[in-house]
Amino acid sequence: MAKKTTRKNAAKKTTAKKRAPAKKAAKRPAAKPKPRAAAAAPAASATITAYLCCKGAVGALDFYKQAFGALETMRVQGPDGSIGHAQITIEGAPLMLSDEWPDGGVFSPQTLGGSAVTVHLRVRDVDAFAKRAVAAGATLARAIQDEPYGDRAGTLRDPFGHRWMVATTKREVSKEEMERNFGGAYKVT
Repeated sequence: MAKKTTRKNAAKKTTAKKRAPAKKAAKRPAAKPKPRAAAAAPAASATITAYLCCKGAVGALDFYKQAFGALETMRVQGPDGSIGHAQITIEGAPLMLSDEWPDGGVFSPQTLGGSAVTVHLRVRDVDAFAKRAVAAGATLARAIQDEPYGDRAGTLRDPFGHRWMVATTKREVSKEEMERNFGGAYKVT
């Protein structure tokens, strides 16, 4: 009696015929270990953006546009006209601001009697920037002058109580030169 060939058996026979005998792998010299690459520095992803609280943020937006040449990029305004959130850029630098929000503990320097924070802003031409800001209503709290660290800088106070240190880098100064320029008053490390 002849044995029936099933599909399964036929597949095994076909597969067995197609397989070539395994060749012995030639011995290869061991690969030299690759030198370890230095760990890559993490990508710079963190940023800091000042978020100012202003009593009368609509007026502050108008002031920053006129005085600092700010460009408004977003405004979230309530039905009462208050600013819940706004975003501007000043010479490309981002800044956020809002009106006071007492329930959230957000108060302006005017309500608090001053600010412990100074916003530092690098601009292309500090002299022209300060002149325009003062003409628009800012107060010059510290005259624009050449500094021992290579910047030309000064401090402005805006009508909403915020202090702004504005600066333009004039030249790079080494730590040693900076220390000499300070006349020994500071150790620069």
